[in-house]
Amino acid sequence: MLNRIDQLLESYREEMIATLQKWVQIPSVTSEAAPGAPFGVENRRALDVAMEDCERMGMKTEIFDGYAGHADLGEGDDYEALGILAHLDVVPVGDGWTVEPFGGLVKDGKIYGRGTSDDKGPAISALFAMRAVKEAGIPLKRKVRLILGCDEEQGSSDMVYYKEHATMPRSGFSPDAEYPVINIEKGGCHLMISGKQAGLKVLEMNVGERANVVPGFASALVEGNKALAEKVNAMAKELPYPVSARMENGAVRIDTVGVTGHAAMPEHGRNAIGQLVLLLKDLGAEGIVGLLADKIGMTCYGENLGIAMEDQISGKLTCSMDIIRTEGDTVSATMDIRYPVLFNLDAALSLMQSGMEGYEVVNLHSRKPHYVSADTELVKGLLDVYHDVTGNEKKAIAIGGGTYAQSMDEGVAFGAQFPGEPEMAHQADEFLSLDSLFGSAKIFARAIVRLAGK
Repeated sequence: MLNRIDQLLESYREEMIATLQKWVQIPSVTSEAAPGAPFGVENRRALDVAMEDCERMGMKTEIFDGYAGHADLGEGDDYEALGILAHLDVVPVGDGWTVEPFGGLVKDGKIYGRGTSDDKGPAISALFAMRAVKEAGIPLKRKVRLILGCDEEQGSSDMVYYKEHATMPRSGFSPDAEYPVINIEKGGCHLMISGKQAGLKVLEMNVGERANVVPGFASALVEGNKALAEKVNAMAKELPYPVSARMENGAVRIDTVGVTGHAAMPEHGRNAIGQLVLLLKDLGAEGIVGLLADKIGMTCYGENLGIAMEDQISGKLTCSMDIIRTEGDTVSATMDIRYPVLFNLDAALSLMQSGMEGYEVVNLHSRKPHYVSADTELVKGLLDVYHDVTGNEKKAIAIGGGTYAQSMDEGVAFGAQFPGEPEMAHQADEFLSLDSLFGSAKIFARAIVRLAGK
C-alpha cells in the first residue's frame, strides 16, 4: 500500500514542480479589494487556479467568495474530517533579491520565488499527497479536507469568514512551519508606539511593509548639511553594519542595510529599523526616536521594555520593531510581539505604558496562545509518520509563529521545513528544496493514511 503511494508520488515529480511554478508565478500579495476578491485580484486568481488543479485531480471543490476554498477527498462528516490548512497569499517581495521573485526558477535542486516555502510549496505537497492516496485506492474512514486561504499573512480573516460559511474540521494540521510537530503556538500582538520628535529633526521615515517581516533596509531623511553627511559616512567605518549618507534636496538621506527575516524569529535577522534609530539617537535625535532606540533598538526579547519572559513549554517572548512612519513631528513604530503561554498580556501592556508617560501605546491586534496536548492521537500519529520517513526524533515543540492550526479545535502545525534547513519564509531569494517538496508529500500521504485510512 505505502509502496504504491511512493511509486505514484515519484511519477508526479515533474508535475509537482510545474504546478508549484505556476502557483508561484501569480503574485498573490494582498492588494485593494475588488468584487469577489476581498484580498485583491491576484489573490483571487491564485485561489481559482489552485481550485482548478484540485478539481483536475478528482477533488470536490468549493470557493467561498474569494476568502478561501476547500477540496475534499472521500466522504463523511465535515466536522470529523482531517483538516489540512495552507495559504496562498504571500508577503511583499522586499529588498535584496537576486532572482525574479515570481519566476519559479529551478536551479541546483531548489525552486526560487516568493511563496515557495511559505506556503505554496507545502500546499502542493499536501495536494499531491491526497492525489496519491486517492489513486492508490486507499479506503478512508473519514473525509480529508484541504483548505486554502488568502489572508494568513495579515490576520487570517479568511478563516473567520470560512468558519461562518462552512464547517471547519475539528482536527488536523497546517504545513506552514517546521517539523516535527508544533503543538504550541505563542500568543501574538502588534503594538504601535507613537510620540513627538525632539532634537535632530527627521523629515521623512517610511520603513517596513508588514508587521511580521523584519526589515532588511531602512532609510531616513533628516535636517542637516554636507558636514552631517560626512560625519555619518565617517561613523559608518566603525559600525558593525552597512550605513551610508548623501545630500538629497537640501537634507541628508541616511540608509542602513540589515537582514530580512520573520518576526517570529527576529534573532535570525538583523533589524534595519533598529540600526537606524540607534544611529539617529547618536546623531542627536531625542523624544520618540530616542525612546525607540533605548527601549527596543536591536534587542529581540523585550528586555529593555521590561517584558522579557519565558516559560518551559513555549520558550522566550520575542519582540521586533518592523514598521516606522513619520507624520509631521510625530513618529509611530509598530512592533510584533510573540509571547509564551503563561504570559499576561494585559499586565505587560500596563507595565509598558507606565514606563512611557507622554507616549501612546496602542494594541492594534492580538491573538491568544494555542496549545494541543502531545498525548492526542493527532500529535502521536503525526510524530510516528514523521519518524517512519525520516528516522528523526519524535517530539512536539513550540514556535513563535501563528498558523491556521489555531482555526481548528485540535490543530497543530506540521512541517514543512525540515531540521537543519535555512528559514526562508519572508526572506529575499526565498526557495524550497525539491527534496523537501517531495519529502513532505511522502510524509503527508502517510499522515492521511494513518489518521484517515480505514
